[in-house]
Amino acid sequence: MGLRRLRHSVILFGPSPGGRRERAWRGRTLGRVMRTEAKRAARAAESSATFRVLARSGFAANGLVHILIGVIVLVAALGGRGESDQAGAFKAIAAAPLGFVVLWVIAVALWALAVWHFAEGLLARAPGSDATDVAKKWGLRVSEWGQAAVFAALGAISAAVALGARPDADEAAQVTSRGVLSLPGGVFLLGAVGLGVLIAGIAFFVMGVRRSFRTKVEIPSGGLGRGIEALGVVGFVAKGVALAIIGVLLLIATVRLDPDTAGGLDGAIDALLALPFGPVLAGIVGVGFLAYGVFCGFRARYAKL
Repeated sequence: MGLRRLRHSVILFGPSPGGRRERAWRGRTLGRVMRTEAKRAARAAESSATFRVLARSGFAANGLVHILIGVIVLVAALGGRGESDQAGAFKAIAAAPLGFVVLWVIAVALWALAVWHFAEGLLARAPGSDATDVAKKWGLRVSEWGQAAVFAALGAISAAVALGARPDADEAAQVTSRGVLSLPGGVFLLGAVGLGVLIAGIAFFVMGVRRSFRTKVEIPSGGLGRGIEALGVVGFVAKGVALAIIGVLLLIATVRLDPDTAGGLDGAIDALLALPFGPVLAGIVGVGFLAYGVFCGFRARYAKL
């Protein structure tokens, strides 16, 4: 309604009809109105108690998925078989009684968390007006929107498995890499994706070592708080290692022009298992994923929203 009124006022009181300048002016005005309306909707969503509960449930859902991944990784480290990635975790849930119901709950919770991160990115503000402050604002936006995309994709995978699909993340990564490499400049695009995943892994690792995740969580005092902090350290470091390996696999696929080298989390665990003392290393990462999952469960309660 507000957008319609504003568009009407642009027509009534804007520059004289005709000409490129008028069309450009109307386009800029309409763009400002749309951004204002989007931010208003984002603020309304963030102030909704119901939406906050849904966003917190997204952290809990993410925690459950990581706990299942941790269990599957530990089984693989002990010589068993299983898909040690998100798709494998969703398939394990689907095999349980009423698993499809749980998958739909997880999908809705993850989508709510995705919308929350998108709103956070949209409402990000620069602390000042100079170039550094503007760069910080856009850095925060890219981070929030990246997380929104990840949670939206995970929600879509959960919904797809609930509907009967059985995706293979490693095969999907190889098919996608093959398609990207066939494009003009695809080598650079796949390399950029691999580098981005590697940087994300390093960021997770650093957040764990420096304990900077504490800025996102209201950690309680006492023994409980120390326990949550320890879980965060172990979990963030382990997830950082896994993401870094995925990034390296994508970069190797880029350098070798071999899409079969690319892989997802399951491929990263396979790469770990192939190393000397691989089962021990994979077991450590599995324990780390368990820790990260439990940390996400506490984050559902103590996250700063």
